[in-house]
Amino acid sequence: MTERDQSPVGASPGTTAPVWSAEPVAVRGPDSLGGLLLILAGLAAALSLVLDWVDDLDGTGLDLVRDGFDDLDSLVDTGLWQPMAVVLGGGVLLVLGVLMWLPARSHRLLGLLGLLVSGLVVWAVVVPLQDADWRLGTFGPGFWCAIAVAVLGVLGSLKALLTGRRYY
Repeated sequence: MTERDQSPVGASPGTTAPVWSAEPVAVRGPDSLGGLLLILAGLAAALSLVLDWVDDLDGTGLDLVRDGFDDLDSLVDTGLWQPMAVVLGGGVLLVLGVLMWLPARSHRLLGLLGLLVSGLVVWAVVVPLQDADWRLGTFGPGFWCAIAVAVLGVLGSLKALLTGRRYY
């Protein structure tokens, strides 16, 4: 084999092709912002456990979740599915947020799962708001944390879902 046979097409004789590729390479990395937003959503759900959800009702979010687990048969009729959906959904969002800090080429699947869970949390927040005729004064700080879970969950999930691979 001569030197001419080893040179790339169109190259002058005596030159060689580089050993590296000139094409962009997808790199593995964390989705820091999406993961942070989902972790904050999980922390807001945990904070809602120790705060009152309704102003004129004594009891924290933890009391509402306990009542929901005690009365699983009529969970939808009593309306206790909403605090349970927010708290358990916040826990799932926390786990998804931690997983987004692991290196991967894309976190779109985690973003899709987070968006589904966040949709359930948004539903659990909108139903009591509609029942109260959108008057926010009837709710306590625990419900405000539930609203934060919904907003942060949607933002973090959309960030992960819409961010594709990074190329260098």
